[in-house]
Amino acid sequence: MNEHHNHTHNHHHHHHQLDKLDGIFIVSIALNLGFVIAEGVVGVWQDSLSLLSDAGHNMSDVLSLVLVLAAFSLAKVHANKKYTYGLRKSTILISLLNAILLLVAVGVIIAESIHKFSSPTEVNGAAVSWTAGIGILINGVTALLLMRGQKHDLNVRGAFLHMVADTLVSVGVVISGIVIAKTGWYIVDPIVSLAIAAVILFSTWELLSDSLRLSLDGMPEGISLEETERLILEQEHVKAVHHIHIWAISTTENALTAHIVVDDMSQSGEVKHRLKHLLAESGIRHVTLETETEDDMCGEQECV
Repeated sequence: MNEHHNHTHNHHHHHHQLDKLDGIFIVSIALNLGFVIAEGVVGVWQDSLSLLSDAGHNMSDVLSLVLVLAAFSLAKVHANKKYTYGLRKSTILISLLNAILLLVAVGVIIAESIHKFSSPTEVNGAAVSWTAGIGILINGVTALLLMRGQKHDLNVRGAFLHMVADTLVSVGVVISGIVIAKTGWYIVDPIVSLAIAAVILFSTWELLSDSLRLSLDGMPEGISLEETERLILEQEHVKAVHHIHIWAISTTENALTAHIVVDDMSQSGEVKHRLKHLLAESGIRHVTLETETEDDMCGEQECV
């Protein structure tokens, strides 16, 4: 009964957090979509590759924010007969999709930059600088909105990192606009575009590796198998632990299953209760423990 209460409480708390993030993401999407339209128009008008590449990347960020918002909605879907964990795993798949989309954007920017080197065109440096200056404001405000939530969710962290990177990229575009306005060196435009591609690639790599690891049920960030085993073995009446499996249900929820060898089966209920409380504090809230004595330990082929 107590376990059911804790399980339900965790779900309600998680959904409340998602509801708060929904509003933040809607505001972020509106701000960035408006800027993408403005930056794209100025980029076409001034024939600026750095502005158009930045607008394209910002558009991928808008798509990313929309996908994350969709992931939050899917995470709220209740468990059913076909999906016993609900659709929480979709949050991990969407973070992986976002990383892949950003890599595609990097490829497009690099290809266009190479073409621009062979066929440079005139660019209005002042227009580029003013437009990118607005981008610094928009991306900076969005990053601030996402700052708190990025500590607890891989998708939010990805969005936050992209916005920070975009802010830095916009600073680079402002600098290129100033250089072009002062010197007329139009070759700076594709150079800045390549720098933008490098920043995007760098900021995306960690998101890609984390998302891919969680998609393959790898160890969640911030959780150590050795530390988890040590925590379990430190408890009274616990003699051994084996067949531990730890994986991510979503970008914010982790699960564990393990076989616990105890010296007194009459204490198994207390051991389970204490371990579930301690594991929840370390970030693992979905815990399934099987207790056994040394006499009835399962063999390698019997345990899963």
